[in-house]
Amino acid sequence: MSEARTARGAAVQLETVTFGYGEVGFSFDVTFAAGKITAVMGPSGSGKSTLLNLVAGFETPASGRVRIGGKDVTEAPPAARPVSMVFQENNLFAHLTVEQNVGLGRSPSLRLSSGDRADIAAALARTGLAGKEGRLPRELSGGERQRVALSRVLVRRQPVLLLDEPFASLGPSLRTDMLDLLCALHAEQGMTVLFVTHQPADAKRVADDVVFLENGRVAVAGPASKFFDGSGPEAFQRYIGADSDRSQDFARKRT
Repeated sequence: MSEARTARGAAVQLETVTFGYGEVGFSFDVTFAAGKITAVMGPSGSGKSTLLNLVAGFETPASGRVRIGGKDVTEAPPAARPVSMVFQENNLFAHLTVEQNVGLGRSPSLRLSSGDRADIAAALARTGLAGKEGRLPRELSGGERQRVALSRVLVRRQPVLLLDEPFASLGPSLRTDMLDLLCALHAEQGMTVLFVTHQPADAKRVADDVVFLENGRVAVAGPASKFFDGSGPEAFQRYIGADSDRSQDFARKRT
């Protein structure tokens, strides 16, 4: 998959973008650096998934512009944007095999050339799924289903990857394995990654930068190293402190 290895990321810009659900409003003015992994963090309802949907084209801004690689894509439909997206539920089709689900990344009609099939096989081998091409999603573990979704990313070869809490339902060990795989794929393709997560440890492990959202806006953004040394931005420290408190409360209730 030599072409995949030479693919590079593109900067993503939301220029004074506004959007609303009823009375809930969002306003984003932020740039995501090309070729970097940026963790998008913040409390529930702060706008993390909304931001990704605006970049992907699933939502249209009320005002402002969305640019990818300098090109205005504000009015472009999702299929016309140079973006791949992986959801928490991995977005696989239950009636299609592993090979077919990955093949959708190359051809929505599944009219695949011999070259396409070779690339699909290489992607499955790269993600540890060789030999499982004919299985259906229900015959796979949660981690394997996410590997199928990442294999589809490999064959799409897009410069921007959006991840909406894709590993949230996985156990700690498997989540670590998936994060390591993400880093390996990023090293090969050099794509720009926007990674929504509630897990500070995950962000610390993989992210170059952090964008922290609060009340539907970007509260603070910067290098990840400045967020996790105990003296990071106050809004972020409040957030991870509250998150830690909730985890401890949950653990006490379980004992």
